[in-house]
Parts: sequence; structure tokens; C-alpha cells
Amino acid sequence: MSISIGGIRIPDTKLARGVTELVRDTASELLFNHSSRVYYFGAIAGQQKGLTFDPELLYTGAMFHDMGLTHRHSSADERFEVDGANAARDFLRSHGIAQADIDTVWTAIALHTTPGIPQHMHPVVALVTAGVEMDVLGLTYRHYSDAEREAVVKAFPRSAHFKEDIIQAFYDGIKHKPQTTFGNVKADVLADKDPHFHRGNFCEVIRCSHWKA
Repeated sequence: MSISIGGIRIPDTKLARGVTELVRDTASELLFNHSSRVYYFGAIAGQQKGLTFDPELLYTGAMFHDMGLTHRHSSADERFEVDGANAARDFLRSHGIAQADIDTVWTAIALHTTPGIPQHMHPVVALVTAGVEMDVLGLTYRHYSDAEREAVVKAFPRSAHFKEDIIQAFYDGIKHKPQTTFGNVKADVLADKDPHFHRGNFCEVIRCSHWKA
């Protein structure tokens, strides 16, 4: 039986159990626990905002969002987000899920590192990113109660040095295909024209988050 946190549970369905089994067998404990926390933080955010969403689809999106960092699902030339989205697509197709729902999960995973867009889309798309931004960056840390944060972390512990561990996991998953990390071109325009422009740094945002580890 899954743990209830703020009334949120992992769906007790064949599909969700299949997701759990596949990700547990494929991803590291670091990524499995992180992805599980993403589900809970995303679902709690959805509850707070009064959004209607399918827990199975949100769970699938959350659990597959970093599968592109694993050796089994990493391609030679696609962004890791696309690799994870493709893995989720193939899994959902094998379970007979409707194409519209597959497209929603695919989009949620593909866009989870693209700030400023997911929150305007389907709740599943928005909430996968919300969960990621909470667990990795702590952007909405104050929106969760101490009890909620502590319950999620107790159920799915963060490693002692999670910030550095997750940065290393990103690096290990993408270092063989640096060309796929091409980012927001508008930052290049500002850097070219404004000598005072300071690029945002993803790793520094992680290290400066409210999370202690």
C-alpha cells in the first residue's frame, strides 16, 4: 500500500505498479527517490491549486522524467528529456493507453527543464515541472508545510549530498552528447550585446536552494 501524504497516494493500479517496477529496476536509488518525490510534490501542488489531473498520468510523467539519464534509455543524439519522454511513450503504448494521454505525458517530460511554459499547459504537464522545480531547485519550498516536506523526504529520502549527487547524475547522463545541451538562444543574444549580462547557472540555483542537502 502506498503512503498517504496530504491525502496524496501513488495510484494502486496495474499501470502504476508497472511504472514503479520498471523505474526501480532501471534507475538508481537517487533517481528513483527523486522521481517519487516529484510525484508527491507535484500532486500536492495540484491539490493546492485545485487542479484536476489523472494521478496515473502524473505518476508516469514524474517517474519517467529522468529515465533519459539512465544507460538503458539514453540515445546518442537526443536530449535526455526526449529520451525519457520516448521511454514513457513506449511504455504507455504497451499498456494500451490512449494517444492523447500519451502525448500529454510525453510533453510533460520533454518540457520539464523548460521554465516558463509548462505552467500554462495541461495540469499533468504543469505539475511534473512543479514537482521537479520543488525537489531540485526548491523554488516553491515555502508553499509546502514542514510536515509535508518532512513526510515526502521520510518516505523517499534525499541522499546526504543530494545537490551534488543530482548534478553529477545530470552530467553522467549527458556528457557523451554535449551537442544536445544547446540552450536558450536568447541568453546568447544578451551575452553578445550586453557586457554586464550574467547568465543564470542551473547548478548554482540547486546549491543555493532552501534544501539543506
